[in-house]
Amino acid sequence: MTPEELAIVRSAFAKQICATAGVEANKDIERAFSRVRREDYLGSDPWKVVDLAHCPIQLAENDPVYAYQDALFVLSSGRGVNNGSPSLHARLLGALAPKAGETIVHLGAGTGYYTALLAELVGPDGHVVAVELDDTLAQIARPALESRANVTFHVDDAAAWPKGEVDGIYVNFAVLAPLENWIEGLAPDGRLVVPLGVPGKPNRPAGPRFSRHGAAFLIKRCTAGFSASRICQAFFIHAEGDAGSMKRQEEERLQDAFRRPGIEFVQSLVWQRPSDPTRCWFSCANWALSYDPVD
Repeated sequence: MTPEELAIVRSAFAKQICATAGVEANKDIERAFSRVRREDYLGSDPWKVVDLAHCPIQLAENDPVYAYQDALFVLSSGRGVNNGSPSLHARLLGALAPKAGETIVHLGAGTGYYTALLAELVGPDGHVVAVELDDTLAQIARPALESRANVTFHVDDAAAWPKGEVDGIYVNFAVLAPLENWIEGLAPDGRLVVPLGVPGKPNRPAGPRFSRHGAAFLIKRCTAGFSASRICQAFFIHAEGDAGSMKRQEEERLQDAFRRPGIEFVQSLVWQRPSDPTRCWFSCANWALSYDPVD
């Protein structure tokens, strides 16, 4: 397939992905998907996709045309890491709403595909800071992102970022709670997209843990506090390193919250102050997701 033909395939893929995600009106996201070569971020090992039974299927060859489907490509079978569902990320990026000239921190950047999409969305005057804990994944990401002057890449623990106020934070792993660095690092009108999830049991000793209950939330810094809303269901692999530290009591409370209705009525994040549990979908000592709007 010629580069010109592949560009047509990529353009059709972008349109289909945005329609599936419900963001077909967002031409910036469609344009980003049509410009970024997904095959550059899948590694050189034989490609494998995850089928409907969650089993890896090796493709006959690493043909770039195979990359343009709404499928999960295995990046690290040992760690349970994949390239993610493009339609899910299109929906989450639509909620994050990166704008030209903004600074966005991408936590859990993996091999950099969604970092590249963020770089397209913020444009040459913006900046994307990508952070990935796994050096093996970073070795794929760095050369793929090398030509993007508006991207810097760090192998580090996501708990240490951002280093200052930023316009947006895009988290690509599940956590039990938003970290203090993330909330305090939001500039005025800054947005955080974060998957909250209750980890299931690993399928082998010391294996990866995926969310058995999970949802992605949009948190935004407002003048009087933080608005919050559920974006959609999202079942990500759980964080490693300091970002993935587990608190048993918090895990149990979050599990209880996911088992009851009301998540769709969340309107605000109560941060570092007492909350009324009767007005919250989830609450603990220092944060809560409340049904009440920002004061």
